[in-house]
Amino acid sequence: MELVNPILTITGSDSTGGSGVQADIKAISALGGYAVSAITSITVQNTLGIQQFYDIPAEIVLGQIEAIINDIQPQVVKIGMIRRVDVIAAVTTALLKYKPSQIVYDPVVFSSLGDELMSEDVLSQVKHRLLPLCSLVIVKKHDAEYILRRQINTEDDMRVAKNDMKAFGCREVLITDEAHSHGLGNSLASTIAVFLSRGDTIDKAVDDARKYMVQQAARLSGISGRSSELYSEFTEAVAEHYMTNSDVAFYADCLNVSSRYLAQVTRRIAGKSPKNIIDEYLVCRIEAALMATDKTVQEIAYEFGFSSQAHFAKFFKKMRGIAPSSFRKSPLRLPQGGEHILPFLISYPYTVRVLPLGEARWGIL
Repeated sequence: MELVNPILTITGSDSTGGSGVQADIKAISALGGYAVSAITSITVQNTLGIQQFYDIPAEIVLGQIEAIINDIQPQVVKIGMIRRVDVIAAVTTALLKYKPSQIVYDPVVFSSLGDELMSEDVLSQVKHRLLPLCSLVIVKKHDAEYILRRQINTEDDMRVAKNDMKAFGCREVLITDEAHSHGLGNSLASTIAVFLSRGDTIDKAVDDARKYMVQQAARLSGISGRSSELYSEFTEAVAEHYMTNSDVAFYADCLNVSSRYLAQVTRRIAGKSPKNIIDEYLVCRIEAALMATDKTVQEIAYEFGFSSQAHFAKFFKKMRGIAPSSFRKSPLRLPQGGEHILPFLISYPYTVRVLPLGEARWGIL
């Protein structure tokens, strides 16, 4: 039996329909994929939380997976909630046997209401048996902190945490710096799985899925048209004032809202704080300037409003993990013979053209 873009989701059932296999099926189907499933756990829950679990026996979970893979042969697998050690063993056994081309894992450590869903024994097996098989692991910051046993507070912390997660053996890691509404993280993973099933690279699948989820976040969370307009006005203001103002309060005042409300809107729609959006926009423009001009690092620092070269270098290294001078010397690994638009939430007027010898040049759109 051959189906277009079949995607196997291995996860629990959420009787509210907001997460779990129900949300996976909706997200996959909405994008034209074909969802097939293996259920790991049945929950008794409503919008107030989870009251009870019934974990499916491991042999039944394995039976579901084998029945689907032998018949429909999905090449992309999305994994969510797994609560038992023997189920982890069953799932990894099947994955090693059938070797799907892409495995997306959303480790569900805590529910959206704070219920702990993964025991220490299960977490240990996840680290050592499941993560090494994954193409992409998508984990909320709070869950990543629990897995790694430390706080993630800064950009440097985030970068180190990502590398430490990858050290378990997974190919790529996406740490989301937000508390999603119920089911949105689940749907993000499913959406990425759909784009991977179409042959996208992981980077492109994540980028396309984020754009799609911006729209879905607004719809699922009941965001009003005003909130969407406010977000758009904020990004436009950042593009206009980023060189002279990096203070969130400045932008909130420009938009006649409180800083707290602005943060609620940006986190809900984009999954980022206002400060993160401002800083990311700024550092991307700095990267472009470093590659596009012959100005000294000091000249660029003053051009972008930094009080000193030291302050500029500290900011850049915090954001990118490398000194500005080292970044300027490092080769850009991009496909030859084309243009690459910097992947960011809002667009900016720089592009990279890769010359035949692999020498990159920045230009202005």
